[in-house]
Amino acid sequence: MPDARFPVLTVEDLRRQVESGAVDTVLVAITDMQGRLQGKRLHARYFLDVVLEHATEGCNYLLAVDVDMNTVEGYAMSSWSSGYGDFVMQPDLSTLRPVPWQEGTVMVLADLQWEDGTPVVASPRQVLARQTARLAEAGMAAYVGTELEFLVFRDTYEQAWTAGYRNLTPANQYNVDYSMLGTARIEPLLRRIRNDMTGAGLVVESAKGECNLGQHEIAFRYDEACRACDGHVIYKNGAKEIAAQEGVALTFMAKFDEREGNSCHIHCSFRGTDGSMVMADGDGMSPLGKSFVAGQIRYMRELTLLLAPNINSYKRYVEGSFAPTALRWGRDNRTCAFRLVGHGASLRLENRIPGGDVNPYLATAAVIAAGFAGIEEELELEPAYEGNAYGDPDAPRVPTTLAEALDLWRGSDFARRTFGDDVVEHYANMAAVELAAFGRSVTDWERFRGFERL
Repeated sequence: MPDARFPVLTVEDLRRQVESGAVDTVLVAITDMQGRLQGKRLHARYFLDVVLEHATEGCNYLLAVDVDMNTVEGYAMSSWSSGYGDFVMQPDLSTLRPVPWQEGTVMVLADLQWEDGTPVVASPRQVLARQTARLAEAGMAAYVGTELEFLVFRDTYEQAWTAGYRNLTPANQYNVDYSMLGTARIEPLLRRIRNDMTGAGLVVESAKGECNLGQHEIAFRYDEACRACDGHVIYKNGAKEIAAQEGVALTFMAKFDEREGNSCHIHCSFRGTDGSMVMADGDGMSPLGKSFVAGQIRYMRELTLLLAPNINSYKRYVEGSFAPTALRWGRDNRTCAFRLVGHGASLRLENRIPGGDVNPYLATAAVIAAGFAGIEEELELEPAYEGNAYGDPDAPRVPTTLAEALDLWRGSDFARRTFGDDVVEHYANMAAVELAAFGRSVTDWERFRGFERL
């Protein structure tokens, strides 16, 4: 694994590279509610001379807009009535790294603070930090791996936009799941993404084809929870930038068409802060591990909003699609929402609910919170499900719409105790804004069905 004690790039390294002329730009970025990188491109000397000591600022509307960057009502932290002021973007120097796909550029992720130095608690990185801090107080740490799938099209992003995202040409014309021949069709793109992410300090494991046309996955090695999520957002943004440079487009949206959606399975395990195994007991689960899994089953319906944040997220949950519908757990059973894999030190639980549109900090915070609650409450674990969980009529179900998930989230005493009313209301408003926007929209589906025949 990467050594957690050392950043990918030190400030001294950066100073030398700036002096030699190798680096002239520093990206200072935060992750917004939608899981996107937002921030500033700074001249490297200004970063070293000013921002390193005094940080930089950004408009606090960055955590109070929709996906189109429209200002919307309902957020306590940011509004017209409060004047849309700034918050502080405090660089986390442990995240300083090269950006190989942009010439002369390095990046650093930032934590959001108010002017008085207090954290912006609704910022995704802080939502996760609160849960990992609670876990650390109990002598444990969470290790996480995220598996993002994406679809690749031969069209550029601009061509896709102009075409209204209709009649795009997928990079593969047939199912290339595990196909060496099929993945070779776009290996130059996959290879560049793998190598550039390695240059940015991520540990790449593999690339493989998936089921939908033009669908692929690049997997990275697990890491401590926050570092894994940092890598996730850097990779997701970088992959899109590299695709654009190569004249193609790729999308992580949860469900592009009626075929298989883009998943983002999240693998999680707890360990002692001394590195000891706490979830495993020989080749099986310890009592603590069983309670961790039981917590997922008990609380994940209430927390689904953090794993499936968009209208489109819920289109994935179709029986027989490899996206889950039943909140059951099983040993290496891909029909369950929770799949237990590995043995001993590699034992971990795969949460199959999130799609490629997930905000990894929020989803990981939900997984940690549910697991930790299961441990604290010493919840009993039901037997592993055997067979096809899609057909289990008695299983609690993954919410089927954003509206259902919003109601569960807003009405959850557990969410309010765990994340705080301010966080619950902030992300409830995000969902309500999306539902209202969709309710005002007229879709192609409606036009095709109703233009002549209704």
